[in-house]
Amino acid sequence: MLRPRLRVLLPLPLAGAYDYRSPVEGPVPPRGSFVQVPLGGREMIGVVWDGEADPDLPEKKLRDIKAVLEVPPMTESLRKLVEWVAAYTLSPPGAVLRMAMSSPSALEPPGAKAGWTLSAAGLRAKLGRSNARITQNRQKVLGAIGEGEVLGASMLAQAAGVSAGVVRGMAESGLLEPALMPRSDAFPVPDPDRPGPLLGAEQANAAAAMRDATAARRFGVTLLTGVTGSGKTEVYLEAVAEALRQGRQALVLLPEIALSTQWLARFEGRFGVPPALWHSELGSKRRRDTWRAVAEGQVRVLVGARSALFLPFPDLGLIVVDEEHETSFKQEEGVVYHARDMAVVRARLAAAACVLVSATPSLETLTNAETGRYASLHLPVRHGGAAMPEVRLIDQRVAPPERGRFLSPPLVEAVRQTMAAGQQAMLFLNRRGYAPLTLCRACGHRLQCPNCSTWLVEHRIQRRLQCHHCGHAEPIPPSCPSCQAEGSLTPLGPGVERVQEEAAELFPDARRLVMASDTIPGPAAAAEAARAIEAREVDLIIGTQIVAKGWHFPHLTLVGVVDADLGLAGGDLRAAERTVQLLHQVAGRAGRAEAPGRVLLQSWSPEHPVLQALVAGDLDGFMREEAAQRRPGHWPPFGRLAAVIVSAEDEREADRVAHDLGLAAPRGEGFEVLGPAPAPLALLRGRHRRRLLLKARREVAVQPVLREWLAGVAVPAHVKVQVDVDPVGFL
Repeated sequence: MLRPRLRVLLPLPLAGAYDYRSPVEGPVPPRGSFVQVPLGGREMIGVVWDGEADPDLPEKKLRDIKAVLEVPPMTESLRKLVEWVAAYTLSPPGAVLRMAMSSPSALEPPGAKAGWTLSAAGLRAKLGRSNARITQNRQKVLGAIGEGEVLGASMLAQAAGVSAGVVRGMAESGLLEPALMPRSDAFPVPDPDRPGPLLGAEQANAAAAMRDATAARRFGVTLLTGVTGSGKTEVYLEAVAEALRQGRQALVLLPEIALSTQWLARFEGRFGVPPALWHSELGSKRRRDTWRAVAEGQVRVLVGARSALFLPFPDLGLIVVDEEHETSFKQEEGVVYHARDMAVVRARLAAAACVLVSATPSLETLTNAETGRYASLHLPVRHGGAAMPEVRLIDQRVAPPERGRFLSPPLVEAVRQTMAAGQQAMLFLNRRGYAPLTLCRACGHRLQCPNCSTWLVEHRIQRRLQCHHCGHAEPIPPSCPSCQAEGSLTPLGPGVERVQEEAAELFPDARRLVMASDTIPGPAAAAEAARAIEAREVDLIIGTQIVAKGWHFPHLTLVGVVDADLGLAGGDLRAAERTVQLLHQVAGRAGRAEAPGRVLLQSWSPEHPVLQALVAGDLDGFMREEAAQRRPGHWPPFGRLAAVIVSAEDEREADRVAHDLGLAAPRGEGFEVLGPAPAPLALLRGRHRRRLLLKARREVAVQPVLREWLAGVAVPAHVKVQVDVDPVGFL
């Protein structure tokens, strides 16, 4: 009798699933089962996939599934997400599956640890029914372990207050016997009914609406907006509580989970226990345990980075995307996808509620809310009656910094006044390192990365020059590499290290803290920085964009933006939108209930619409104007874009393939192809890059156009063609 044929998708960049015979023994594994199969001369783990096997494939070409793994099957909704993401991003389904199998060791049965339990003789001794001589230390051990309880040797010795040798001696004498320890409950269940903070009337109304949306157990998207400090987190945590009451799981995506110390403390204060975490800094064992616990339904709430979207939740009832406007939700390598958009898709496939949260939502999300695709809730005032900070411009044409400095006299005086009043100040500059460019005064040579078309950034503390794109680093040379002039290399422009140096000269008595990815590399450093600031052990914070991500600094009343023009130059479609979002978020760090805040923006172009909108507090008006500029040309979100990036180590090969793609570019109603042209970063990590853009009206499905176009051009194996549907950046 012929055994059934099954399709198995493997976590490899292959076109689709392969056909296999069901195992020799046991029942036919259902769809979603994780199975071990042969592939060539090796064995791999894959997933029994949807669809019917090829009935015409000769039986002799089929190979058997070797084993079915003891792990919950992948749910239908997650399998559909894998297929959807693959189709949307033009990626092989197996490459997307690999993201959903991100901890292969979690597919192995969890190993049980050995411990000790009372033997029959030990139980009689405990109950005083034995004639055996029991020493005082052994009596302590008998008192520390209950009937049927299993404890590890060290744990038992510690509980009894004796040495490990006493435990070993009792085992040798037959009073204890080995047993497997039960699996520890590493992921405690949050308590949804634990009293939370007192909500204001508007917060309570928004929280009730979100609870109702979650309790409905059906798909829907809600945009939750509100000024910084308005309590958006407390409101959506009420939706998390409702998902818990419904017995379903909740996922919260944060843009910088490793730096979200204060958010995690807020969660624990609300629910009594910390959430499960998922981010790149987790150790392999913790990743394995978390992945398995999610699949088995033990994890009820998980907080993670964008990759958490592909974890195997069996009953996902709520997805929250906090700071939904953040570009870090876009994955630029491998499978190129936007976690915010895929979160909406996953919520739809799981019949779950989805909440997008931001004080400065993206134009895409705002448009979806305005057209009725998303519901919307708004919190217009800060919690506790706090006022929004006053925002003022410093026109550097009128009040320029002193020669060789970057802080203008009005900003310096404001910092002095703030610290003299016993309050904290912040200087913000979204640029790491000491200086973004180093050049030779003698010949004009600029120090450039050998692998990328970018300048090397000086990091003076580490005494090195570094590329922030490929990671290349080299010592600062004593002479110019071009003309060999000694001592002629000069740093141009400021980074946070240079601002810190200037602040040390201007405010020598101030206790300073630099907050950048170089100095705050992970959760422990972030927690210590937050503690020091809250404890008022810091007078002046000097930071990059990481200070904009949801921190609460109750004693910070002044924010000075060193270069408000940074990010506004260039031809990036979203430059103005991103800049207004970043500066508004940074400004929101200033002031809370009892201490009103001030924000000072240094600019050489104070008339720019972005800066005028920030001063007027009119973000809505700015976004309306931004939409009015994009709509006539059918630019996103009123049209579609897809970038096709050609890259090769040989520049001529990149040019040839890009030229061929340009010649084969599709033509039709409602779309056009722009390019080819050198990408803004024409050399990146040693590869020459050329870019073409497919620009289409909103109603055009770009994926079929892209598939047909790319299929018609032969691409050598050493040339890479990457597709980015809905790009958010244009480097």
